[in-house]
Amino acid sequence: MRLLLIADDDHMAGLLADGLREECVVVDVARSGRVGHEKATTTTYDVIVVDWELSDLDGITVCRELRVQGVPIPILILTARGAREDRVAGLHAGADECLAKSSAFSEVLARIRALLRRPDLTRPTVLTVGDLTLDPRSQRVMRNQQPLMLTRIEYLILEVLMRHAGEVVTRNAIAESIWPTERKQLLNTLEVHISGVRRKIEVRGAPRLIHTVWGRGYRMEAPEQ
Repeated sequence: MRLLLIADDDHMAGLLADGLREECVVVDVARSGRVGHEKATTTTYDVIVVDWELSDLDGITVCRELRVQGVPIPILILTARGAREDRVAGLHAGADECLAKSSAFSEVLARIRALLRRPDLTRPTVLTVGDLTLDPRSQRVMRNQQPLMLTRIEYLILEVLMRHAGEVVTRNAIAESIWPTERKQLLNTLEVHISGVRRKIEVRGAPRLIHTVWGRGYRMEAPEQ
């Protein structure tokens, strides 16, 4: 699952993003409403979580503008406002859920997962490179119809590479996507994790899918048939 978190409260954003990453969610954080709006219209996400209280465009405005532009991604608004009319205003603006910022992380996670289960919402697309598939909803990875067991970090690395199949993804970009607050630490061990991913997804007799681009990063690509 790839999620966009739009929040300029560094403390709240950091806690929520770290918690979601522990659940194998790839999280992009936008520190303003305008940046969040741009990311939401140029990148594919499964869910958007936006703070109502933003310093430039507030969450309601971001939500309303995305709906006017036809962006169908499920949106959860987090608000410190407790009044019923405020929650109704969020729903009228196009949000799918409004939740108090004081809610426990477990409830936020449950609401996000519930949004993905709704049949009338766009489902996360199963990622495919050659005969390798990754389902962001179930977090199941398979090659040639055989299930693969990956660690949490290995899964997140693989999802980033598969979402950018055919592109060169730098080591820094991988670390930033997975764990921005611990980016330096992850960079120091990234080669080990990449080796683990390769060892688990490569099948004897099948083409290699992860290619090292020396001095630049990695590219995930299946050979043309």
